[in-house]
This record gives sequence, C-alpha cells and structure tokens, in this order.
Amino acid sequence: MTVLAPGATIGILGGGQLGRMMAMAAAEMGYHVHIFCPENNCPASEVAAHTTLAAYEDYHSLKIFAASVDVVTYEFENIPLAPVIELNKYVPVYPSPDVLSIAQHRISEKKAINGFGVKTAPFAPVTSLEDLKKAAAQLGLPAVLKTCRMGYDGKGQAMIKTEAELEPAWASLKTTDAILEGFVAFTMEISVLVARDENGNIQSYCPVQNIHKHHILSETIAPAPIAQDLRDRAEAIAHGIATGLNLTGLLAIEMFVTPSGDILVNELAPRPHNSGHWTMDACVTSQFTQTIRAVCGLPLGSPARLCDAKMLNLIGDDIHDWQKYAGLPNAKLHLYGKTEARPGRKMGHVNLLSPPRG
Repeated sequence: MTVLAPGATIGILGGGQLGRMMAMAAAEMGYHVHIFCPENNCPASEVAAHTTLAAYEDYHSLKIFAASVDVVTYEFENIPLAPVIELNKYVPVYPSPDVLSIAQHRISEKKAINGFGVKTAPFAPVTSLEDLKKAAAQLGLPAVLKTCRMGYDGKGQAMIKTEAELEPAWASLKTTDAILEGFVAFTMEISVLVARDENGNIQSYCPVQNIHKHHILSETIAPAPIAQDLRDRAEAIAHGIATGLNLTGLLAIEMFVTPSGDILVNELAPRPHNSGHWTMDACVTSQFTQTIRAVCGLPLGSPARLCDAKMLNLIGDDIHDWQKYAGLPNAKLHLYGKTEARPGRKMGHVNLLSPPRG
C-alpha cells in the first residue's frame, strides 16, 4: 500500500455521523475529505472539504468522484455493492469489496465466521414460509427471523415465540432472503473493535458492554465488566476474524457472552461503530483516527485506554438534555448537527469519563 501523506484526499461513502467524525479525524491529520452521498445537508458535509450529492448507482458521478480522491472508505455497510466494486477499479477501497460483501449478508457473514473456527448462534436460511416452518422445527423456538440484508437497530427482524407467530412474522419481513437464528440466552452483549493494516499488523480495543433500549444502543461501558480470560478470548476472536477476512481498515464485532462463559459472534460491521464512540475521549487513538490511519497506510495507533468511560447515546428528544451534559465536569459532549429530533434518531452522544478500574 502507498502511504498517503497529509494533503491527500480521502473519499467517504455516506454522509452520516460516522462519516462526520471520520472527516474530523482526517482533518486533524492534515487530510482532505470528499463525501459521496445521496442526501442533502448531511452531517458529514458540514465538516468535509467537498461533497458529491448523487445516488450510489450514479456511475458517471462515481467515476468523477474516484478521480478526485486517493483512497475510499465507507461509513455504513448497506451501500449497494456493485458501485463499490466499480469504484475499486479506479481507486483503492478499504475495507475491500470482498469484506463488504460478506458483512452485507447475514448468512454469508455467519458462514465466514464459522469458517474461521468461531461460534455463532445456530441458524438456517429461509426463503419461504415452508422453509421457516422447517427451520423452526430444526432450531426450536423461541428464535429470531431476520432479513439477510439491510437490517439494523432492530429493523428487519421479528422474534418468534410460538408456532402461531410463524406466518405473521414471515409476512412482516416482505422478503424471500431471510435467516432464522436460534435464540441465545446471553448474560451480556459485548463488542470488540479491531484495526488491521495491509501488512497484517493488528490493534484492538478492550471489549465493552453494550446495553440496548428498543433495539437501539443506549449505553456502552468501557471496559466491559468481565474477567480477564473473557477479555483475552474476545480479542483473540476479533484478531482471528480480521486476519481471516484479510481486513484493511476497522472492524466492529458484536458478541454474546453466555451463562457458561462461551462467546458467540453476532454481527460484523466493517467501519467505525456506535459502541466505539467512547474511544474519542478515553483512548490514545480514537476509532476514527485509527480508521484513517489504516486506510492511508500509516502505522496503526495505540488503542490503549487512558480512563474508563460510559458512552450514552442521545436519541430523539434526548438531545434536549445537552446543556445538562455540557455542565458535567467529566462529560465530553458530541453533537451531530442534525436539525430534526425524531424518535429513534441518533442526535449525538456523551462520554462520561472516570479513573480506570484496571
């Protein structure tokens, strides 16, 4: 990989808050950022040098965009894959289209994870109501039915507890490409962020605990209150997956800790992640700076934790509490520049810092 010197331009697909925080990290390091997204007045455009407003499938605009940047990354994985493959013909895209393809489809994702020797919840592909009935008989109930593509924050999924719920659950998803996952009784959800450069060097952040409300991440606690053995195993799993995928960039790995102390991988996200926002104020290198380092060919930064942290998402009307958090001496407030607070919409976050527990 060619090392990109300050002054180079990083292209980012997507204009949301993750793109915004990546752009801010890039600017601190002397890079320019060019955002490509279909939405006007997006949070990332406010802090980027350039924005192309176009559909992802607008190949003419994509080619012009590619000519204006030195490398491309993305801030969410639900981008149409074909345009990313096309972009990669003209300019390097990290993480690679191969990694993106795996992360975009839940069955491909789970098969890849299992192929690396890592456990997931039991699962079965579902393409029809008959498939669903057979899968439910095989895996047992309760189980979770999910679309293979495009689901996030609880969208595109249905919990099934009884046989009577099979048919309405299938009808609600409106797809023929789904997956049924066996229900996992877990004691805690954790996640690990891992960065890998093109030479195979790896750095990972400590495992954190994630707490959800209404299927949306509400709090992240760093470090996760788990034994050192579990921390070591979670990080080893993350390293193995990053290596197996031949990752260049950043990868977030969501995991379940079971009552028996087992670790099951739930999902992969090949980009900065909501559960990594605490790193902005509590680590030597934030997840956003680490992403820029990885895609620009720079040495990876230290992920060392300087203090403990609790990240609180400001969702919807929570944004109206910004003054309360701004007045706390241990709080670091990050707002995304969104003008309309809607239910379920992430408007910002606050990192509450405290001395390290160890």
